[in-house]
Amino acid sequence: MPLKTAHLRTSITRKIEQTDTFKSQLLAWSQQFREVVFLDSNDHQQKYSSYDCVLAVDAFTAIKTDHHNAFEDVKQYQQQTKDWLFGYLSYDLKNDIEELQSHNFDGLDFPDLFFFQPKKLFLLKGNELEIHYLRMCDDEIESDFEDIETYRQPSTVNRQPKIEQRISKKNYIAKVTEMLSRIHRGDIYEANFCMEFYAENAKIDSLEIYQKLNDISHPPFAAYFKNNHQYLLCASPERYLRKEGNKVISQPIKGTAKRYIDEVSDQNAKTELAQNPKERSENIMIVDLVRNDLSHTATKGSVVVEELCGIYSFEQVHQMISTIVSTVDHSTSPIEILRTTFPMGSMTGAPKISAMKIIEELEETKRGLYSGAVGYFTPNNDFDFNVVIRSILYNSKKEYLSFSVGSAITSQAVPEQEYEECLLKAKAMFEVLS
Repeated sequence: MPLKTAHLRTSITRKIEQTDTFKSQLLAWSQQFREVVFLDSNDHQQKYSSYDCVLAVDAFTAIKTDHHNAFEDVKQYQQQTKDWLFGYLSYDLKNDIEELQSHNFDGLDFPDLFFFQPKKLFLLKGNELEIHYLRMCDDEIESDFEDIETYRQPSTVNRQPKIEQRISKKNYIAKVTEMLSRIHRGDIYEANFCMEFYAENAKIDSLEIYQKLNDISHPPFAAYFKNNHQYLLCASPERYLRKEGNKVISQPIKGTAKRYIDEVSDQNAKTELAQNPKERSENIMIVDLVRNDLSHTATKGSVVVEELCGIYSFEQVHQMISTIVSTVDHSTSPIEILRTTFPMGSMTGAPKISAMKIIEELEETKRGLYSGAVGYFTPNNDFDFNVVIRSILYNSKKEYLSFSVGSAITSQAVPEQEYEECLLKAKAMFEVLS
């Protein structure tokens, strides 16, 4: 067994025979720790990917803060640790970047930003598992590995939560109609409008619900996050931003069509999505916004659209995805790249600041971690973050459960159809909670 020791960590590699079994054992074993980030690509073959699955547990150091000065704080933390960091950026960090506020209702009470330096880290690619432990606990590698391979998940009881809708259908249609009047007036071209579904007095087994959600969705950017009593169960199909050496990759999703069991209908839905002028214009507007965002840190002339409006199929829906890349100088701080592109355009709209102001006014819930990003930094300044959508958020201490869904409103939007799109996106969450 090869044993390598970096300045902070002892690393070993292992061959894993049954990767699917191992992944579920690894995740079950992780539940004993206070801090957990589990990321799973669900075997999607992606052009831009380092690992098939990642688990980070047990904070050695951590940073937790509200939006004020958050990017500067995390920049210093990242530069000081020079190590792997896992965590999230919540949507409300917009208030650190621009003169914006978030005064809407928040039942979850998560910090605006949270990252930790894990004592124990597992990186799986194909059949090869890399294990990286901080030196202080590297004597536990062997016994942990034995525990993982024999770990059995204790069974618990879920109480079916009573899910309520924050904005009624009538109210939703009124709000989208108001948003359309702002678009026709020229205040914005597009905005992503979201609504919350929630349950109070909710008691769920977060691991079991995550596994159900992942099983019916199989998304490329699944995430299970735990920070003490705060949980994110995420079945995201979307990458926000990745940095690989001096290349930056953004892959916004805009454009959705439902899947059909019948092959002919399913293929027709896919073709119609590819040709739909409304969906294409939604996507192209966000591509322009992302190009502009990336240009803040890109070397001159390096922002390129690698793929425009590609159609990709997931378990629940077909989606339209574009890929925009740029090149950055080696001296550019990874935090600066995130700060100048956050929040992601696919969840805000265009122009971005005007859209965020109107969103804040018309939505009734503080977004928090929903439409933020979960991911990691590597010791050599690379990073990879998803977009937190198709996700259940849960505070086990407050017994508050929440999931939000949204759609992009453009001048061609029909409020009733947008409402139906929201319900389509909420379907998987309702299914796993019932």
